[in-house]
Amino acid sequence: MVSNSLWIVGPSRSGKTNCLVEQFCNWVQSKNSGYELFYTRKPDKKSSVGTPKGFTLNQAEPGVLVFAANDDNRRELVDRIVTATQGKYPVRGKTPLGFFQDEVILFWPLLIESLKLKAQFPVRLRPETEQELATKLWRPRLNEEVLRGLGGVNESRGVRRILDLLQLAAMSGTPVEDIARVLTTALPQQDDSTNLEPEFLASLLLDWRNWCLERGLLTYGIIIELWSQHLLTHPNYLSHLAKRYQAVLADDVGDYPTVARYLFDFLLEGGGMGAFSYNPDGIVRLGLGADPNYLEGLSERCQVVTLTAPPLLSLADTLTASMVQLIAQPMQEALPTSVQSIQTTSRAQLLRQTAELIASAINEGLVEADQVAVIAPGLDAIARYTLIEILSKQNIKVESLNDQRPLISSPIIRALLTVLALVYPGLGRLVDRDAVAEMLVVLSRGMAEGETASNSAHHPIIDPVRAGLIADYCFSPHPERPNLLPVTAFDRWDRLGYSATTAYGEILKWLEKQRSQQEQYLIPSPISLLYLAIQDFLCKDINPPYEQLAVLRELLETAQHYWQIDTRLRQSISVGEGQGGNQTPSSTPAGKQATLLTPHSKLSNTIAEFIQLLRRGTITANPYPVRPVGLASSSVTLATIFQYRSSRRSHRWHFWLDAGSSLWAKGGAATLFGAPFFLQHRFGQPWTAEDENLADEQRLRWILADLLGRVSQKIYLCHSELAVNGQEQLGPLLPLVNACVLVQAKAYGVEG
Repeated sequence: MVSNSLWIVGPSRSGKTNCLVEQFCNWVQSKNSGYELFYTRKPDKKSSVGTPKGFTLNQAEPGVLVFAANDDNRRELVDRIVTATQGKYPVRGKTPLGFFQDEVILFWPLLIESLKLKAQFPVRLRPETEQELATKLWRPRLNEEVLRGLGGVNESRGVRRILDLLQLAAMSGTPVEDIARVLTTALPQQDDSTNLEPEFLASLLLDWRNWCLERGLLTYGIIIELWSQHLLTHPNYLSHLAKRYQAVLADDVGDYPTVARYLFDFLLEGGGMGAFSYNPDGIVRLGLGADPNYLEGLSERCQVVTLTAPPLLSLADTLTASMVQLIAQPMQEALPTSVQSIQTTSRAQLLRQTAELIASAINEGLVEADQVAVIAPGLDAIARYTLIEILSKQNIKVESLNDQRPLISSPIIRALLTVLALVYPGLGRLVDRDAVAEMLVVLSRGMAEGETASNSAHHPIIDPVRAGLIADYCFSPHPERPNLLPVTAFDRWDRLGYSATTAYGEILKWLEKQRSQQEQYLIPSPISLLYLAIQDFLCKDINPPYEQLAVLRELLETAQHYWQIDTRLRQSISVGEGQGGNQTPSSTPAGKQATLLTPHSKLSNTIAEFIQLLRRGTITANPYPVRPVGLASSSVTLATIFQYRSSRRSHRWHFWLDAGSSLWAKGGAATLFGAPFFLQHRFGQPWTAEDENLADEQRLRWILADLLGRVSQKIYLCHSELAVNGQEQLGPLLPLVNACVLVQAKAYGVEG
């Protein structure tokens, strides 16, 4: 019934999530509504809960399903619900993708039966592993013409774009078999895709999907397709789904994929209740599979509650309309003093002045560090380093929001990979003198006694100079067995000093012991060796900072996943050969020829490919959970526009970095190739230059309205005339910068 469900719509920070939490409390705590049956599980014919007749509720499953757009928001929403209800009513909090994955794994036996799959437990592929395996499977069929049709990208990006088509199609509820039909109507007018054959792309994806299912491998795209095309059409699954959940609560549904509405429609049609929040200006994931227009159709099933009041203590009400108008029609109009500018000629000057202004304001007590956010359309390594370095010297911490730097950028990771290359045979080409010197410095950091974690991180026993000398004179390169010689191989080893010599001796003894155990098959796997190195050198008698622990945990998670996939593929080869089945040359990361090698050679090949995968920089340090345990320290937030808007944070002061950049109106990495083709309101239609311009204008309006709703006191537009590449910056926010100049000019005129 429409009266049972709510559609809550309003701008950023207008109280939508609070309304959802209040609605949940009303459901479970109302004495007369009967909604408490979600948890008591006592059937009541008079209850207003529309539970289908004949269904027996599962005692172990909460009756309310709670959704959020991303994992951070999900944890916050669940925490707020638990706090509001004092933990009396358990909820199942999920992101849409997390829910689909859980359902596919839970009902995998049903899929095995209906799709005639091999009876094996499914394993989910990470995106980087997915791309590596797909590249090897497709490489014989990819050529320059195909990559040129995908936008003239290299092989890696071309494979990623093709895989993205599978994920976008699955999110839109489109079977793989229908992708060719969609691309046939959408691609002909694409200037950069005239040579791209839709049937060819669809055949690649179909082969990839079938190859994965034969081996029990799941990607996000395959998971969503299995749920929407097979589970959601299966009577047994639908029966269980209706029994398990009688209500759904979803926050920020504008960022959900099309298939999420399939779930919501089914639950509401079955008599369940729903509460949904929607922010017309808060659309963040359009271009990544979200379909806000289609999800907005849910409002027809609900009572609409519109929150018109402006966000508490924000600048949205006073600035949004004027800023949008200034951008659309630049004029000689001044902005209020709450908007100021920092303007320089070069970007290097801009970064320094911005950091110095932040430090000065914090030190003078004008604003707290945790109430300052630096937001940019894109943050390069130079900008991150400069801002963090200057603020750190002022004892101001900086939180780089969701900083996805490659694992290989960490010296700790490079050192551990060097350890693998020195212990296992056949990896000598992956290690050189510089890598050995860096390893000695990193491993000796945790060997200093009586020092704290922070001190030992900066004062290794073997400093870079001594490490370089040792590597020059004691490292013996070899393609099969690279070796470290005793310190006496260096004629002037007395120059190293007692501490460095002793530390090197301990490292050498440890490596020789591990090599000996590896030859005797006493090390279960390379993961065990990584654990030992971390335990004996990096975490011995010290507590590394959270940033280092996050990197180490991500390395271990990545290694475990990689070897799990490698084991699964080798098992599939063995079964295929035993049954006389045909296997592709890319059935394993090491190729089928690995089956002809010795166990040591097979393992060395796998380790070599693992090291090369990390060196390509495709894996980043974002382990679960992505935030430190305990209260967050007071720190300045540093984020891209996408990261900041996704986090739903708010601050008193904003610094909009690179305000003159053209990237403020562009989707960039947050827009996948072919994303507009799968939106329901324009399904399969070509994407023209005019469409692109309109989308950029709409995105910029969303960004301005959303960011202005998340700042309460002051905005600094940080603009440099020249970009990093030396070109003049003439982005869409330049009229706002000019308006600030007008304000300052008028102020000087009055004073004069």
